[in-house]
Amino acid sequence: MKVFIGMETSGVSRRAFEALGHDVISCDLLPAQDKRGGRHIVGDVFAALEQLRADGWWPDLAIFHPDCTYLTVSAAWAFKDPDFERYPGVGYHQKVKPGTLTGAARREARDKAVILVKRIWSLSIKRIAIENPIGALSKRFMKPSQIVQPWQFGDDASKATCLWLRDLPTIKATEKVPGRLVEWPRGSGKMVERWSNQTDSGQNKLTPGDTRWQARSDTFGGIAAAFSTQWTAAVSKEAAVTVAA
Repeated sequence: MKVFIGMETSGVSRRAFEALGHDVISCDLLPAQDKRGGRHIVGDVFAALEQLRADGWWPDLAIFHPDCTYLTVSAAWAFKDPDFERYPGVGYHQKVKPGTLTGAARREARDKAVILVKRIWSLSIKRIAIENPIGALSKRFMKPSQIVQPWQFGDDASKATCLWLRDLPTIKATEKVPGRLVEWPRGSGKMVERWSNQTDSGQNKLTPGDTRWQARSDTFGGIAAAFSTQWTAAVSKEAAVTVAA
């Protein structure tokens, strides 16, 4: 099977499909993080796909991981216009980091991100999966086919991940990793689960930094393994039925 992995630099999904013998190509604006070989194109995914088509290669299945910066529910405050009466001199309840889009500029960036996802969905690829955190796509694109957590697939981590699937089955949980039990809010008597990447309050433990975005966007190995094994089985079953007919 020919598999295209778009907008991913970690190489996690690519290696998962390569391990099963598939012909896999990944593509991102950045170089691949992994140094273990594999075919990775540095560039725009749409331009790369057009060149691959011209070369006689077209995917049977494609997985896309669009940048979630302007799609996620994180930093929802930044989509609002500044209120200088309430927050003199800054316009927001917190200091805005240099380079952070706010107000109309951020809303425009979100609109462009949604358009990009719709463009992905319109590609003439039979089987497509789009992955993104919970956010704007549910209302501005369509409701996801399913929402999964890495702790359902053998990883000690929490990150609600939406999947939009075309001609692919939803993936089934493989190995639940229980979280640690903590009382939250403290003094409430309510016990909740938290995983290794979370504080007791449920926030992400990753400290701010230049590579934080990359660490948060990396595909978890358990989910990538489920993609490769379960979708390989589904496509093989479909092919067998077609041949029998």
